[in-house]
Amino acid sequence: MIGYVTLGTNDIEKATEFYDDLLSEIGAKRVLSNERLRMWSTAPGQPMLAVIKPYDGEAATIGNGTMTAILLENAEMVGKMHAKALSMGCKDEGPLGPRGSGRSVVAYFRDLEGHKLAFYAPA
Repeated sequence: MIGYVTLGTNDIEKATEFYDDLLSEIGAKRVLSNERLRMWSTAPGQPMLAVIKPYDGEAATIGNGTMTAILLENAEMVGKMHAKALSMGCKDEGPLGPRGSGRSVVAYFRDLEGHKLAFYAPA
């Protein structure tokens, strides 16, 4: 159902470098790039993640209660991606563990601009 998610950025070059590196671990490649927007996907027709400079020209801010979750194949990959994000300077928002009555494993972090993201996989 979800086509893409955008995360506001105040430094598109730094955000691009971060997500190029982080998302390469799961085979995601940049599929769109212009002066305001950078977008990644793992394959045509799959959901995309983007960073964007706000259209109104105002500073990008994080959303309180907003979170983007990235589906991965298994708990091992969730742990690996979470560790990589933390090694790149992200803030830990919750270690790898079972969530949703044990139906999934999830690890949470905040990216370099404070957006909350999660990596998750079915248990």
